[in-house]
Amino acid sequence: MQFVTRAQWGAHPSRYDLAYIGSTRGVKIHYEGSPVPASLARPENHGQCAGRARAIQASHLANREENYSDIAYNALVCPHGAVFEGRGAHRKTGANGTSALNSAHYAVCAMVGDEGLTEPTDAQFDGLRNAIEWLREDGDAGDEILGHRDGYATECPGGPLYAWVQRGAPRPGNGGDTPSQQFEPFPGSQWFHSEPRSALITAMGRRLVAEGCSAYREGPGPQWTEADRRSYALWQRHLGYSGDDADGWPGPTSWAALKVPNV
Repeated sequence: MQFVTRAQWGAHPSRYDLAYIGSTRGVKIHYEGSPVPASLARPENHGQCAGRARAIQASHLANREENYSDIAYNALVCPHGAVFEGRGAHRKTGANGTSALNSAHYAVCAMVGDEGLTEPTDAQFDGLRNAIEWLREDGDAGDEILGHRDGYATECPGGPLYAWVQRGAPRPGNGGDTPSQQFEPFPGSQWFHSEPRSALITAMGRRLVAEGCSAYREGPGPQWTEADRRSYALWQRHLGYSGDDADGWPGPTSWAALKVPNV
């Protein structure tokens, strides 16, 4: 597990002492519930995740209506799979909605939102499982894995995350209704720049058409063409990408979200 302590991500001290909690029935999964840039998931942008954790803590500390003592979550998980220590183990969360709900479960937040980056990466799913196991081992969390919306009126943790929770929160490729091995892995950015001819391009194009992201006049076919690039750019914009991030050249995060079936 890639674990980032409070000191490592630059957390501010708690405003006042956090309430100790001996054990919980389990863990509730959250999302940010606001826009998260799709570009955050790009490998070269992992360095931005600590700053995002600091920004979330700052917004919570500034919320005088809720009067948070600290960041509300026990842990956060970035798109690259790192687990950021929040309040930590054996500390009562402030995120689940009521004092009773906060006592019953820990809270783990994925750095995904309701716009932009909305589909967790495989690394993030894996990191969420790591956070759950950490809270079980170090915080005496029970076996329950629920969404924030379970027991509280909210859309959190959003559709994709809640579907994962309902499948039992499996690690990638380990069970669930849509295991990752059913889909083609990302073949690498340079592969597309080589103007490949492959059945994989046809399968990709069919998925783009199915998602309503088609710039094809005919096809799609096995040869990578400008029509494929324009169609993929529509898909990137559909995911919330903009500017250079929506240039039509596939990347690992947008590819994973497209779910191209095995060929």
